[in-house]
Amino acid sequence: MKKIENFFSGKALLMLRLTIALMFFLHAFIRVLHNTIPDFAAFLQSKGFIFPVAVVWVITVFELAGSLLLAIGCCTRLLSFLFILLLIAGIVLIHASLGWFVGEHGTGGSEYSVVLIVALFVISAGDKRK
Repeated sequence: MKKIENFFSGKALLMLRLTIALMFFLHAFIRVLHNTIPDFAAFLQSKGFIFPVAVVWVITVFELAGSLLLAIGCCTRLLSFLFILLLIAGIVLIHASLGWFVGEHGTGGSEYSVVLIVALFVISAGDKRK
């Protein structure tokens, strides 16, 4: 039992970091694959953003590159902080107005973003580099 416990405790942070990195990567990858960049840009333009297509591309490239760097454990504190800022912006611009719940009891709420923020705090705290 102790061997199993040691295995999971030693791998838990790695598993969390890889999973969160995969979530961000897929989120951006699907945006590119399904060409929803114009839709996202139109939404940002409706919120008053200037150069919305450029903003969407910056977000997308950051999510793709940042998730790969996060997966390999590079700059985890900085990337966690930047991803948290991105998530907070998403909550403010999109999710807060849709309520708390993402599914079943609501549509597109903030709960998923909050879980990602907490996971990123854990990843950042687990980075032993100063």
